[in-house]
Amino acid sequence: MRDLLTAFRAPEVLRPLADQLAAYAGLNLTIMEVCGTHTMSIMRYGVKGVLPSTIRLVSGPGCPVCVTPSSYIDMAIELAAREDVVIASFGDLLRVPGSRGSLMASKSAGSDIRIVYSPLDCLALCEAHPDKRIVFLSVGIETTVPASALLVMKAIERGIGNLSLLTANKTMPAALEALVADTEVRVNGFILPGHVCTIAGTEFYAAFCARCGIAGVIAGFEPADLLGAILAISRQASGGVARLDNLYTRVVKPEGNTLACTAVATVFEPCDAAWRGLGVIPDSGLRLRDAYAAFDAQRVFKLVEPTAREPAGCLCSEILKGKKTPEDCPLFGTVCEPASPVGACMVSTEGTCAAYYKYR
Repeated sequence: MRDLLTAFRAPEVLRPLADQLAAYAGLNLTIMEVCGTHTMSIMRYGVKGVLPSTIRLVSGPGCPVCVTPSSYIDMAIELAAREDVVIASFGDLLRVPGSRGSLMASKSAGSDIRIVYSPLDCLALCEAHPDKRIVFLSVGIETTVPASALLVMKAIERGIGNLSLLTANKTMPAALEALVADTEVRVNGFILPGHVCTIAGTEFYAAFCARCGIAGVIAGFEPADLLGAILAISRQASGGVARLDNLYTRVVKPEGNTLACTAVATVFEPCDAAWRGLGVIPDSGLRLRDAYAAFDAQRVFKLVEPTAREPAGCLCSEILKGKKTPEDCPLFGTVCEPASPVGACMVSTEGTCAAYYKYR
């Protein structure tokens, strides 16, 4: 495929990888990339175009915006309607549909909703608006949670008392356990999330692969990283091996980022969490510890999370489990497109539907 093999400066690296993969055409493998950034890179670089037809890639639940249920969006919209509240959020979350609209629609209707590029931007908002409660929408997996923990710590250092976090933070291990326990999800290997492992390390994933008998590779996001990961999984499957290979050693260390992990463990504790498509998974979320209850928006405002209601006809839930692809969804590219998304997978820059739409 020209896009992948000739468009880069190092075809001498990429072409041999693609040629080696051809030797595994008889394996009939299904490989799941867990991370949304991997999904976007696979589509951007045309990786599927150089694979044997018997090696199939499916996407998993690694996009934090995509797995955030509509009930969370509904709570955020409820808060945004209050005159004493300023909502601070990353931009892609604003366009995710809830059951009663989106935060973008609330902003257009007059709610005070600010886009931030770092959780720490909320500190300046708190100091500039002492008469308002600044509520940060803390949505993310292990990669971004440390910044939310640091936000709380810095607020305490500065004596800031008008900050709250509405949390929907999640961790990957329990979600992977839920995936392999689902008999309808059949994968031969996982391309594991490089960003997450940079923070969390490799210990869980090594034990997970050995216990579940499934190949796992931690990989980066360049074309050679992706082809190398698929080749490593193919070799494991061919040899009847199930282990963790870390091919992202330039960033991922076995111990992870211990400072970040300590900050998260100080401020947050495990809790059950609802995932779009996967339901409620025990101990897969992170909530603020009781010592930091004054920063917990759900407790401060006594919010009751409503029942999640997903849009009719949307297949995001099945796509996030690798059971369907965007092209299986009757809404994809018709009523659901980036300008008017029906489901969260079309909204986020890491969403599977957004990746398929942009690079199809």
